[in-house]
Order: sequence, then C-alpha cells, then structure tokens
Amino acid sequence: MTRPRWYTALLSGVAALAAATAATAAAIAPAQAAATLTQVTGFGSNPGALSMYAYRPTGLPTGAPLVVALHGCTQTANDYFANSGWQKYADLYGFALVLPQQSSANNTNSCFNFFQPADTTRGQGEALSVKQMVDYAKTNYGSDAARVYVTGLSAGGAMTSVMLATYPDVFAGGAVVAGLAYRCATDTSSAYTCMYGAVSKTPTQWGDLVRNAYAGYAGPWPKVSVWAGSSDPTVVPANADELRDQWVNVHGVSTTATGTSALPASTTRTVYGTGQVITYRVQGIGHGTPVDPGSGVEQCGNAAAYFLDSICSSYRIALDWGLATGGPAPSPSASTAPSPAPSASASPSASPSPSPTNQPCFTASNYAHTTAGRAHQSGGYTYANGSNQAMGLWNVAITHTLRQTAPNYYVLADGQC
Repeated sequence: MTRPRWYTALLSGVAALAAATAATAAAIAPAQAAATLTQVTGFGSNPGALSMYAYRPTGLPTGAPLVVALHGCTQTANDYFANSGWQKYADLYGFALVLPQQSSANNTNSCFNFFQPADTTRGQGEALSVKQMVDYAKTNYGSDAARVYVTGLSAGGAMTSVMLATYPDVFAGGAVVAGLAYRCATDTSSAYTCMYGAVSKTPTQWGDLVRNAYAGYAGPWPKVSVWAGSSDPTVVPANADELRDQWVNVHGVSTTATGTSALPASTTRTVYGTGQVITYRVQGIGHGTPVDPGSGVEQCGNAAAYFLDSICSSYRIALDWGLATGGPAPSPSASTAPSPAPSASASPSASPSPSPTNQPCFTASNYAHTTAGRAHQSGGYTYANGSNQAMGLWNVAITHTLRQTAPNYYVLADGQC
C-alpha cells in the first residue's frame, strides 16, 4: 500500500527526534564512572610502611588543590573518608584527597607514630611516606603544589603537626583536630603526659621545636587551625593552647587574639594575627572530629564513634584554606571582640543581600539550572550565575536549590527555601 508523503515525512521526523533525544542524553551523562576511594601502590620507597588511599572527583582537572586527611587511632582511611565530610567538599569545590592509612603491624592501635622521632623527622619514617604520597599526587594527578593542605584527628592530628613542622615547604595550611603540638612527645610515656595534661613551655620553646624540624628554613610557614572539644578527656583542651602558642610564635604574631566570633554548636572561633593561626573551641563535645549530618552546604559527615554531631569542621577548614572560592558564605556570626583584624584566609565572594522576602527559589539538577540560565558550566563543573558559587559536577544527578537575589544573580539556598 502506498503511503501519503505527509505520513512518510512524519515518520522521518519522529525518528530524527528520537535520535536527537538519545544524543542529548548521551551528552549529559557522566563520561566516567563514579569516583571511589582507591588504594594506590608504588608511590615511593615508603619507609614508614603506610598505605595510600586517594579520591579524585570525576572530571577533576589538573591544577586542583590537594587535601591530606589522617585518621585517628583504631580507624582506617575509609572510616575517615566515609564520616568526616571531606568527600562532599572534594566534589563540591573540586580538589583531590589523599588518605594515608596506618596498620596494626606498625602500631597496635593503628595510631600514627607521632611520638617516635624516627617517624617524625624530616626525610624519615612515616613523615617521609606521607610526603611521598603528596609527591605522587602532584606528579600523577597534577595537584597544585602551592595548594596542598593536611588535617587529621587525634594521632592523625598530632601527625598533622609533624607534617607541618617537618615539611613547611610542602603544605600551605593545616588543621589539627584534637591533636598535639609538634614534639610534645618523643616516646610512649611522654605521649600520655601530653594527652592528659598541660606541658609547661614558653611560646618560644614551643616554636623552637618547629624551627628545628627543618633547620635553616625561613618560610613561608603554613597557616594552622586548631580544633578542640571543651570536654575532651583523651586530648585535654590544654593541648590546643600549646598548639596555638607554638604556631603564633613560629609566625611571629601575638598570643593576644585579634578577633573572636561565635559559630553554630556553641563553637568559638578565635583569630591570631591576620589569620595565620585560628582556634576553634567546641563546647560540650568530647574526643572526635566535629561533624554536622545533613544536606545543607554547611553540613557534613556522619555521627559515629569519634565523629561527633556538632559543627561541620571540614566545611570551616575548607573556608579557612580558601578551597570554597566562589562557594557559599558561612552562617553570620556575632563578633565578641572589638575591631577584629580580617583573616588572611581567602573568603567566598560577597553576594547582594536584599531581604529574602519574595525572592524566588528554584530546585533542579545542575544540568537543568544551566539550561534555564540560572547557572553555567566550566570544565565539567557547575557555577551559579552572578555569585559564581560552586555547585559540583555538571550533570543530571546533582540537585541544588538556587535563590535569585538580583537580576541574573543566584545563590545556593539548599535547605533554606
């Protein structure tokens, strides 16, 4: 039977539309499988006999920052990756993670050996193993050598102090969570003395321990933040004072605070100098990494053993390091000190701030936001128009809420609309 020309044309149009739809779906689908935490071998001579695990967000370009995260005693790299919140911000802001892992063969409780001189000296032991992991990331991932940072909990926090002191030429900043000052302990006995009580040293004596770790080094020194729970029975809060004294002396700034502000979960943020050293004291929590489970940009992590539901420390640390450039600003905080000096940390771009009344909100995938003209993509990542806040990978799987605050100006408003 002969079909009319209009019928044949209609069938051709339907076929063309189906092909175009399939091509569009293929174009917006992720080009790679979802990123996972992966063990890396052959990263160097590894004199400390540590394991290396790494996480690289899908599509991460070269030249991105690198964060080294060190777990606490009895934990693993995967424990810290799964619960600390760092994966969320690696995806959102675009940086790689390296998570060293200790073994029970090195330490019965899988603690990093922050108290053994053979592991805390430049060019030796566990300190050199961690540095070799950084070198591997710079060579193989293209990580930006000028934006390498380190953080850790408890023994991992004390090992963070080790890395900052022995390799200040490698790390731009560090965050010590419930940890100890560098070389407070040099054996097992002194480790317990430091953990459970105050050690009497002047700021100069504390600073000399760092300066002697890399003799002749003249700076620049890494920026350091110190996190402590007011009810920590394992690493008592006096250790935060010792860490502060150590690093303000290294930086040559006063032990008198230049600014203090209040953050969520009864957290006090205190700035020294122009932000070279910052302390965070969280009231009422014990020993662990502060987290704040939830979907908001300022929320992260999972409550678990040694992961304490209070404030998302990873988010605040990322802000201090400038990793959240173009991202959302932290919650407003009340100043409790006169004329605080500005922090030297890079801050998120300021946004217009009219009253939120009647400001429209839009919830959609990153891909839909770009097609609607509320966001744009660059290098496989999505950014809100106007504020340029980072929204993560450009695809249909990630969803955010944007609030329009001015013509063609949008800000992240997850959980706020």
